[in-house]
Amino acid sequence: MNKISLFFVSVISCFGIARSQMTISSGVLTPAQYVNNLVGPGISVTNVTYTGNAAQIGAFGGTSNIGFPAGGVVLSSGATTELVGTAATATAGQVNVSALSNTMNPTVNDMLTIANANLQSLGIGSAISATDGAILEFDFVPISNVVSFNFVFSSDEYLTYVNTQFNDIFGFFVAGPGITGPYSAPAGFPNGSVNLATVPGTTSPITISTIHPNLNAQYYVSNAGGLTHTMNGFTVPIPITFDVICGETYHFKFAVADVADNYLSTAVFLENDSFTSPPVDLTLETASGSDTIPEACVDANVLFIRSACESLDTLVVDYTVTGTASNGVDFNIAASPITLLPGQDTAAINIIPIVDALVEGTETIVIQVNYVDANGVSQTISGTLYINDIEPVVINETDLTLQCFNDSIVISATASGGSESFTYDWQASASDSTSDVVSINQNGTFNYLVTVTDVCLGPFVDTVTVVMNQTLAIDTIFVGPATCQPVGYVSAQISGQTGVPQYTWSGPGPNSPNFINASVFQDLPSGWYYINVVDNVCEANDSAFVDILNPPVAQLAANPIVGCSPLQVTFTNTSQNAGTFEWDFGNGQVINVNNMDAQTVTFTESSVIQLTAFQDPNCFDEASIAVVISICGCTDPSATNFDPNATTDDGSCIFPIPTVYVPNVFSPNGDQDNDFFFLTTTNALSVELTILNRWGNVMFEGTGVNPAWNGKADNGVDAEDGVYFFKYKVTGYLDNVLEGHGFLHLVR
Repeated sequence: MNKISLFFVSVISCFGIARSQMTISSGVLTPAQYVNNLVGPGISVTNVTYTGNAAQIGAFGGTSNIGFPAGGVVLSSGATTELVGTAATATAGQVNVSALSNTMNPTVNDMLTIANANLQSLGIGSAISATDGAILEFDFVPISNVVSFNFVFSSDEYLTYVNTQFNDIFGFFVAGPGITGPYSAPAGFPNGSVNLATVPGTTSPITISTIHPNLNAQYYVSNAGGLTHTMNGFTVPIPITFDVICGETYHFKFAVADVADNYLSTAVFLENDSFTSPPVDLTLETASGSDTIPEACVDANVLFIRSACESLDTLVVDYTVTGTASNGVDFNIAASPITLLPGQDTAAINIIPIVDALVEGTETIVIQVNYVDANGVSQTISGTLYINDIEPVVINETDLTLQCFNDSIVISATASGGSESFTYDWQASASDSTSDVVSINQNGTFNYLVTVTDVCLGPFVDTVTVVMNQTLAIDTIFVGPATCQPVGYVSAQISGQTGVPQYTWSGPGPNSPNFINASVFQDLPSGWYYINVVDNVCEANDSAFVDILNPPVAQLAANPIVGCSPLQVTFTNTSQNAGTFEWDFGNGQVINVNNMDAQTVTFTESSVIQLTAFQDPNCFDEASIAVVISICGCTDPSATNFDPNATTDDGSCIFPIPTVYVPNVFSPNGDQDNDFFFLTTTNALSVELTILNRWGNVMFEGTGVNPAWNGKADNGVDAEDGVYFFKYKVTGYLDNVLEGHGFLHLVR
């Protein structure tokens, strides 16, 4: 369900001119007393400070037209006592109170930064100074997760200095847990602060250039001739609500300053008791999200919500139900009180309307909650719901009579009565709104069904009828072909026109796009042509293709098309309907010929060859073919003729023949000198070596690149001195094989 939260924010709109003036006292209260006047339920305050001239802060009361009958605190860039009087005799701000310059206080610097960003967004440039600052600040601890207060912005710069650099500035700066901002804050709040003094729903700071009769006018009030205070214009009371973490400490600053001069003051009025953190939030929850419920199946819930900081104790909430509707007659609701137990942050009661079939008009249900907060203070909060009589559902549809085919015809139907909570379903599409879009491209009567379902009374069906009666039509298009010369034409035959039709032709040729108000478009080259015909009530569109007779066709072939550099290639020309030709061989060689003879060219690099076949200089066709040239050679790095630049192996690799040197004696006595018997080879990939004694017994078998015998038998015992027989097989590249045998002497 949608929810509507009614926070305890006192906003009284009272903008009429009163008959008595406001009163302002300055220099009477301490900063802490000013803040205590502003603070309402749910807020604990410490560390109150004020920076500025004592004349710039005051307590206002009496009768005024700013909308705060209970009075409050005012901060001004001039003397606050000059705000009392008639607007026609305004003197506010004419005297510089000599407060703060922008070089003396970080908050005034922040306001100058905000003012300059606003001026730059307006294309005005920037101001170099902010002076006459007045700053009231304090730490506070809220008992719920939301804080609210009300203010009015007022300025004597209205309306003369709108959109100029004379844009006095003010700010509401908040810092604390969960808040990170670009503006200054005390040392205990390292993440900076944010400015809340912005136009509702935007990020624009409030100045005379962001709220005035031509921008955000709903917030502006003219004070011309006003009798209660002197400034030329001001805003309606504006509530500010911001999120906090209950029980945590936050820092707040109210600040105002002159910008670019020290004349014509600006002031901010803050309502007494409006800076609050309500411990209980009364929320009204309805199916439609509004504050109105129909006298039917739709009921409402009243939710009592408190913050986690308040949820550890039992809270008994007394509420009363008043209004023009009667409990038990017009609705049913549970009796008071309602209790929130420890750990429970939400409780609810249900309001069920009673259908009585009586015409009673709109009736009210007022829920008023009376409770005692954690500080022992009695509090009141209220909200209002409205009960409306249930009426029959009526569907108002719009039938259409059209004279022109259209791809985007909007059909609509709107329901009223019932619960005023509807869903829409169009048979023509998946649209679920009060309108649908259909397309009609033929004459006739077309019916579109819409089903409107009321949340209480169920479905209702109606029909939107569209009558299509287009008489204008393009019956036939005649086409004459072109050649290489623009001699084609298109012609349209229409019927059903009303009044004198207007023709518009467009197409690809040199005469198009062009406005040709005639049924014939001629002297055309080949291509698509489009016609639009408009009469007094409608339009029709069509198209036709102008073909070309015997166009030139470029064709070529190459042989061979792939080969080694240098490659001689022969090109044949099989083009049609052309008399002259241009050959571009892609290697810088271009020739023009008037015959179809073959062309032979030698290539050392790959090339793209293009043939252009001309029937005349303005009528030609093109064709191309690619010849791929490779660098051929030996690509095997192990060959003696390896070519590192070759990309294609042509089988020309030459590999070296292995050689063998065989010693005839070795002495495996462990003196590290001639301890092994092995072959010395070149260009060998593998060697097989076998050693036999004189009786034919195998003493050693080894394979690899360089097998060696250590003079021992297979069992690891030293072989005896004497003569041994060896044989070998050496394999080289391309399987070249050398085999041999002989005798060796083992001498220890």
